[in-house]
Amino acid sequence: MSTKGLHVVPHGTGWAIRRAGASRASRLFGTLKEAVEDARQRARSEAGELYIHGTDGRIRERNTYGADPYPPKG
Repeated sequence: MSTKGLHVVPHGTGWAIRRAGASRASRLFGTLKEAVEDARQRARSEAGELYIHGTDGRIRERNTYGADPYPPKG
């Protein structure tokens, strides 16, 4: 499983996909929906994690694709 995740973050008037730890965005999008669709597809193909941030920059959704090293109990 990938140790680094993908973050969908606000960027200017649009949205960007940024890898964890990266200072620059890897792709830019006009809408949140476009950014999330592309990031979700990449996270699935890499069996990684996807973090979707809100306009305030806080994480509002987190998804793990592939084998989850910490599955929920119960």
